[in-house]
Amino acid sequence: MTAILQNAIPYDPLNPRPLPGIQPTSMDVWLHRDDAFAAQMQRREDLLTERRADVLALHPSAEPAAQEVLDLVLHHAYPGCSASVTRPDGREVQIDRARPMDTLCRLVQEDICILQKRGDEHVLTGAVLCFPASWRLAEKFMRPLVDIHIPVDSYDENIARRVQRLFDGIQPGRPLWRFNALWYEDAELHQPRSASEPREGKDPGTASYMRSERQTILRLPETKAVIFSIHTYVLAAERLLKMENPA
Repeated sequence: MTAILQNAIPYDPLNPRPLPGIQPTSMDVWLHRDDAFAAQMQRREDLLTERRADVLALHPSAEPAAQEVLDLVLHHAYPGCSASVTRPDGREVQIDRARPMDTLCRLVQEDICILQKRGDEHVLTGAVLCFPASWRLAEKFMRPLVDIHIPVDSYDENIARRVQRLFDGIQPGRPLWRFNALWYEDAELHQPRSASEPREGKDPGTASYMRSERQTILRLPETKAVIFSIHTYVLAAERLLKMENPA
């Protein structure tokens, strides 16, 4: 399969912040479009058709939140559209209210996860996750935050408490964002992996690709669900290092 790559990342992925690394942002830049839009959207369409059970899950209790985030995406990415949209790549997408997560998958590059408060923790109650970075939606669906992050070595009890407080405190209209930086040998965007078989980290000097996720969290004003969105960038390591060290 042809590698789907961006030419640039709109932040410095080689300058990470300590976990949780959260920064404020605005709804105006919640969603991104980049030079890989057409290719990523086609890959999303193919995955939704061929591996639907692997990339989409929605608990009935999360249906109102799914409808609300669909409205929010339409408002910000396709203002004025309600029955159908024409994407920048020319593809027309019908707005299917009976399948909000399917529709979201076809509208934006971002993967969308819905987390709702259950007792003292936020639980993953819905998602369209086409581009997982070494985790499986089926293993995390209906699980709380701490279980979702178990494979992350630096995600200790202290970080878990801080992230839960963050999710509790986030306010509508005031999104937050962070990013990560992962080195991969394979540019494939769909990289599911079981928590029981964690991926070995790649050395920057030997890996072929940098994969970076721009992760945004925001609270929906009506349902109060938290939306965790993921925009995935993949650059050839050689190109990234040249950008960092121009001749």
